[in-house]
Amino acid sequence: MQNISRTKRQILRFLLAWIVTAGVAWAQQGSVRPGINDYYMDPDFETWVSRFESPGREVFDQRHKILAALDIKPGMAIADIGAGTGLYTLLFAEKVGSEGRVYAVDISKVFMENVARRAQHQGLKNVETIVSTHRDTLLTASSIDLAFLSDTYHHFEYPQDMLASIHKALKPGGTLVVIDFRKQEGVSSDWVVGHVRANRALVTKEIEAAGFEFSGHEDWLQTNYFLRFRKKS
Repeated sequence: MQNISRTKRQILRFLLAWIVTAGVAWAQQGSVRPGINDYYMDPDFETWVSRFESPGREVFDQRHKILAALDIKPGMAIADIGAGTGLYTLLFAEKVGSEGRVYAVDISKVFMENVARRAQHQGLKNVETIVSTHRDTLLTASSIDLAFLSDTYHHFEYPQDMLASIHKALKPGGTLVVIDFRKQEGVSSDWVVGHVRANRALVTKEIEAAGFEFSGHEDWLQTNYFLRFRKKS
């Protein structure tokens, strides 16, 4: 009888642990910013080119310095996640050369159709576009050396799922670079404070919890931060 009672208690403990774990997993999978990407689903492409690729936007003004800091080598495979209008996709494609590969990843079909058009117009045959989901980059496992996010992380509705997808897509020891807006009360603009979900410290914590280790940063950007992470093997 005692053995039966002990078995029942063990089963109950197992079921309780499973329920708690399932509850945590469900909470992690919920959208952290419902609807934040709605206006990208059917965008006017040229309007967004004028916004994303114009003087005054730091990641545009500093694009060549950012490119140099990434230390891109010919033959590398790079994913530009949240590629938007393809500003960095096209720069990466020139850097990696004909032996390399650049994946432009975005939830917007309109953006990806136009990035493919721009790449073709420039004679860049090493660009592949991927219309991702809100939860998955749809990149092949162990297919990239570098995952690049420029003003994209704060648009992740499901950061846990997206980070898991990026982790899976990176080769062992691969690099994740995150550039995003600095969110500091009393310093950042009202737009950033209201629009950006997480500050640098929280972003770092979330990425490290997803199987990455912090490996460095650049400190010369003003309105953005530049962080590097390495995929743990």
